Amino acid sequence: MTVIITRPGLCRTARCDPRWPRIAAALAAMRERHRHAVRIVDADCACGTLLIAAVRYARALGFTAIEGHGIDDAAPLIGRARAAATRLHDPAIGLSFERADITQALAREADVPADILLCHDCHAADDNDGSTARLLAAAGHVVIDDRVSAAAWRCAA
Repeated sequence: MTVIITRPGLCRTARCDPRWPRIAAALAAMRERHRHAVRIVDADCACGTLLIAAVRYARALGFTAIEGHGIDDAAPLIGRARAAATRLHDPAIGLSFERADITQALAREADVPADILLCHDCHAADDNDGSTARLLAAAGHVVIDDRVSAAAWRCAA
C-alpha cells in the first residue's frame, strides 16, 4: 500500500507527481536528523510547480534555510517558474530558476551537490555509457526520479 503524504494547500500537480512521496519522506528524514537547512535542485523543472511545493513543504516541516534551484532548457517555462516564485514571500526560502542545458547545469551542480535532486527518468534513456547516471549521482545526495510502477502509484483525487 502506498501512502501519499499531503499537506493542506499542497497543489494537485505536486500531490499527483509520482516523486512526491519520496520527496516528503526525504525531507522528513532530514528533519528527524535535526537538519535545519536543505538544498533542492529540480533538473527539468518546467514551470517550477513541484520545486515550489517541495520548498514550501520543507518550510512547513520546520526547515529554516531552504534553497531551491530549478533548471530547464525552455525559456517560457522558466519565465512561468520565476513568476510563480515571486508570489512566495518567506525569508527562509530562496528560489532561483535557470534556463540551461541540463547536462551542463548538472555538471556545475556536482561541485556542491544538492541534498535532494529531482529529475525525470528520460535523462537516463539516452545514456548508453552511464555518464548521465554518474552525473545525476554526483549532483545530488538523494536523487529522486519519476520511475515508478503503475501499481505502486495512485493519485489521490
